[in-house]
Amino acid sequence: MATLNDEIRAAGGPVGLLRSGRSGAYPFPIRAEFTNWRDEQESWRNTAALMDLSHHMTDLQIEGPDTYRLLSDVGANSFAGFGPMKAKQLLACSPEGFMIGDCILFCLAEKVVRIVGRPPALNWLQYNAETGGYDVTVRRDERTAQNPHGRELYRLQLQGPNAAAIFEKVNGGPMPEIPFFTMGKFKVGGHEVTALNHRMSGFPGLEFFGPYAELDAVRGAILEAGREFGVRQVGGRAYASVATESGWIANTVPAIYSSTHFKDYRDWLDSRMFEAHLSLGGSFVSEDIEDYYVTPWDLGYGHILKFDHDFIGREALERRASDPHRKKAWLAWNRDDVAKIFASMYEPGDKRFKYIEMPAAFYAAAQVDRVERGGELVGLSTLCSYTANVRGWISIVMIDPAKVGYGDEVELVWGEPDGARSSGAVESHTQTTIRATVIERPFPTDKS
Repeated sequence: MATLNDEIRAAGGPVGLLRSGRSGAYPFPIRAEFTNWRDEQESWRNTAALMDLSHHMTDLQIEGPDTYRLLSDVGANSFAGFGPMKAKQLLACSPEGFMIGDCILFCLAEKVVRIVGRPPALNWLQYNAETGGYDVTVRRDERTAQNPHGRELYRLQLQGPNAAAIFEKVNGGPMPEIPFFTMGKFKVGGHEVTALNHRMSGFPGLEFFGPYAELDAVRGAILEAGREFGVRQVGGRAYASVATESGWIANTVPAIYSSTHFKDYRDWLDSRMFEAHLSLGGSFVSEDIEDYYVTPWDLGYGHILKFDHDFIGREALERRASDPHRKKAWLAWNRDDVAKIFASMYEPGDKRFKYIEMPAAFYAAAQVDRVERGGELVGLSTLCSYTANVRGWISIVMIDPAKVGYGDEVELVWGEPDGARSSGAVESHTQTTIRATVIERPFPTDKS
């Protein structure tokens, strides 16, 4: 079996490999729409939205005497107080202080942790578990696209202002108190579920899970109880836009393609794995893969970093802590410039601009677009979506705060520099620009 290093050499370098675009956008393998994506988007802010997270994320279970030590050695955030029925977002960084990825840890029992997320952080944890001399066992439950045996667990999320009333109804009484990022148990009809308290787009809700065989019964009970509260199932089209509203930059390039520190790891990763198929797109183009790497500060995670333990990347991150950092913000796109792009679909030949898919317009698993002011690069835009909740287009941006701030108008460069990519997944087009305004958050009431 070829390794990631083999794939990089065959492509002439990591940028050539990722720009070949083999994977396309990250898939959400659920029904595209249950009603229509506009009302489904509005449900998580106005009533209640039921989302099925059972299929698109990988699960990795680690257990054994050294479980916490392994997580602490890899994670750049503190593990003080972590234990059974606690959850945590883990930040995995390279020795140079760049992000490999992040994931959510669910501590199900003493030294038994279920890890959920996109593959890069999970693969890195598994590699360290297998090569680092840790006394742990590891079991993978692959995402549905790579899992011919079926999932072990379902994972649902109910979010929105009416979610609490629905939970109380299916539980048959008052819900247990579940503090933020803590887990608890309750009933959905006759089935016990385990829930994590976290928020999306400023509204409360719970993510809950249980044996996959119980999915249909649990989902049915939630939908029946939620009918009077306006619950809607959210399909893949609307779900793809959730991260843009909530501000979670999920589609970063893991910082493992260039450093000699990762040579053995790249030999451990084979050609079938996520890192070998990750597609890179967008108007920001560099021949140096490290220009695509991001730091925790770029993603708004600076406050999560904790130097109370030794971990991979600590020295580099401590050195970088006092440096200037890019800042996470949002762009509100100019409606007339977006309309100009849709109008160009009627133009012949290459006069059309890059098509904007609705509601989520990213066409690569890691899409990075240039943001300029007066022709100067001032930021990088990602995760662009139309949202019915703001009745407009927004994207998440990592800006240089020394060059641009809230309220400033910038230009987002839209489309591939050469008009198309070699994969054939992108149609021929002409690159253009979209005026946009830098905003602090999409909604004035959001606290996240």
